[in-house]
Amino acid sequence: MLRFALFLFICPALLAQPVATRSSARPVLKAQPLTAPTEHPRPTLKAEPVLVSPSPEARARILQATGQPVPKLEPEPGPIDELPTGDDAVRLQIFLDDSMFGPGVIDGKPGRFTKLAIESWNEVNGHDTQSFAAVNTAARKAVPNPHAMAVVPDIAPDWVDPELPYKRSEQAEKKRMSYRSIGEFMAERYHCDVPYLIELNGKSKVYNLTPRDTLIVPNVTPFKIEAITGTSHKSDPVLSERHIVVDTRINQVRIFKAAPKPLPVTIIDGEIVQQPATRANSALVASFPITPGQPKFIKLGTWELRNMIEFPWWRYDQSMLDHGVRSENALNIPPGPNSPVGIIWNGTSRSGIGLHGTSDPETIGRARSAGCIRLANWDAIRLPTLVRPGASVEIR
Repeated sequence: MLRFALFLFICPALLAQPVATRSSARPVLKAQPLTAPTEHPRPTLKAEPVLVSPSPEARARILQATGQPVPKLEPEPGPIDELPTGDDAVRLQIFLDDSMFGPGVIDGKPGRFTKLAIESWNEVNGHDTQSFAAVNTAARKAVPNPHAMAVVPDIAPDWVDPELPYKRSEQAEKKRMSYRSIGEFMAERYHCDVPYLIELNGKSKVYNLTPRDTLIVPNVTPFKIEAITGTSHKSDPVLSERHIVVDTRINQVRIFKAAPKPLPVTIIDGEIVQQPATRANSALVASFPITPGQPKFIKLGTWELRNMIEFPWWRYDQSMLDHGVRSENALNIPPGPNSPVGIIWNGTSRSGIGLHGTSDPETIGRARSAGCIRLANWDAIRLPTLVRPGASVEIR
């Protein structure tokens, strides 16, 4: 998304009592429902209604009508055993995303997060992790139409504040950290960014959206901000037994049914070489791209997931940021999709460390916070469907 990016912020501390840490902020540990025009059900993995799946020719006509450059029409899908491009790449990214193996921002330009997601999908299904053939075959079957024509919902303006300030002192006076435009609202809804919406629809269209306008979007299961109720998720007999691995070396979080057994290793010339799995790893249930904290702040080890709170308030303390000393001059930044901690906080037993959303999903994997683990909001909100408090969290 085209947002003002405050990349180096300090993650929330988890304890209410004063403590000298390097954390500059903490979420208020209470559920905070945000006002919405109607009651909405909890998020489900059902596709949002669309009008039509536009062909590349139709997309070209739309761009031509708005005076935007028209890209070349996509050729027929490329070789099944290669990393795809264009519409075929969008199709693959959508398939991986809907399969709980997040490829990052959907943009038709597969990079390292798409490749990591492919490796996870292959691992679960017992394929060579570096192969593209099986996943491309599955994606082409599951996602015949990579794009869809979506309708801007009537509730969109309720979640948009074009005058949302950038100064923390002014943000603290707001009731909600809203989106700054309907374009931003729709981009996050469909797991992409504003530049990609512009590529599909033209600049004038995206910058002047109103309710009930139609827009070409990736045909992915939408992230519905209005369906989040501010719930504080409790433990679960099955999900609380799961194991989270935060891999700071490759910027990926992986979720297992239980703590995984180590793979066999071989020593070659004094170096330990880990052997690949020889069969499907059904214990792996999901993986998502992350931005980990800076190495000097984040602590490696195994902790416990303690709480999962939707729409957390964010305590911003400049004294903590500058000196590591908690002051009485902190600001409480309200909840919302543009909160630096995103739309959900998942705190661990390690003070100041948690997994949370972000106001800038396009920076996942690049910009670093001081100590926490950031995910795109559309990935972060899925965590309560995969794990619950009591699960173990291994940071390596």
